[in-house]
Amino acid sequence: MGRSGIPGEWTLGVEEEFFLVDGTGRLVPRAPEALGETEDPDADLKPELLRYQVESATGVCRDAHDLHRELTDLRNQLALGAARQDARLAASGTVVHAQNGDALIGPGSRYHQIAEHFGQLVVGGLVCGCHVHVGVDDRAVALKVSNHLRPWLPVLLALSANSPFVDGKPTGYASSRHLLYSRWPSGGPPPYLESLDQYESIVAGYLEAEAALDRKMVYWDVRPSEHQPTIEIRVGDVAATAQEATLFAIVVRCLVAHAMDLIADGVAAPNVPGELLRAGMWRAAKDGLAGFCPDPRTGELRAVQAILDEEINRCTPELKRTEELELVTSTMDWLRQRGGGAERQLRAFEQHRRLDDALDEIVVPAPAMGVERHL
Repeated sequence: MGRSGIPGEWTLGVEEEFFLVDGTGRLVPRAPEALGETEDPDADLKPELLRYQVESATGVCRDAHDLHRELTDLRNQLALGAARQDARLAASGTVVHAQNGDALIGPGSRYHQIAEHFGQLVVGGLVCGCHVHVGVDDRAVALKVSNHLRPWLPVLLALSANSPFVDGKPTGYASSRHLLYSRWPSGGPPPYLESLDQYESIVAGYLEAEAALDRKMVYWDVRPSEHQPTIEIRVGDVAATAQEATLFAIVVRCLVAHAMDLIADGVAAPNVPGELLRAGMWRAAKDGLAGFCPDPRTGELRAVQAILDEEINRCTPELKRTEELELVTSTMDWLRQRGGGAERQLRAFEQHRRLDDALDEIVVPAPAMGVERHL
């Protein structure tokens, strides 16, 4: 991926992870079989760490409309494959229902090596995320972009929060996935990085300590991709709908584009102390979209939606030019009315105290059963 020919427009792609569950919310360990039932051999669909999980990856997309169409198609493909294995595709950062029994590690020797080395940490935190790639083909520049994105990580986490249940119980957090995923020794927000040499030194330290078994296991919320010429933003829960995932990716792209402008102008990123950044991430994970987190520009605790509205207003000229403004604003309006993924799951559950109702909020229907809800 790389920068397109239009100033201010950047290529992007999205990877999404999903659970396979049955009608009672129990995990279904048939990911390879479900993937074999999909109908598009060219779609980038693959198993994940556990046999209950599947993953999709878009191609290189130029705008929100192409991205939304591809995300919707990939979700439909996976939902169809799941249905043919008597399973449902669940788009949530954590599993809604309590689970019993052992986790099954997905195919591939790498996954088995990870499970053997890290033990219960692997199977004790079932999580699904959303990874956004934006084209930045210079790794040293990507690290500078990462520095500029660090203060925005709580806002992005709050926007994506969609995991309020663990072991069949409300956790009191909008993003329980963030808390679980942060247990990995290389997880969480990245440090402020002064150079590519510093980055390589940290990676080498992870490998030497066997806190990571390979370079792909640097699980920071932002990192230079190891397999694409991109910067990869990994902070988000998987979204309940393709349109929310599209919004999340476009906000990320706007932030990356602005960071590149600041870098070109010689503006250094604010060096937010890691302790304060982790505190802001905790607050975002607790509150989600409806709550508060530190303002990336001032550090003041403010409403997440107000921060997002200001950023979208800043990006309005670009979004108008790319004909994406209506999609972004209509999705934000829908979220204001209905709430983010975590809010909708909790509201559905609280009406009758039924976990099945929360699950229904985040299941992607197979095409034969009706296409995904449109906002």
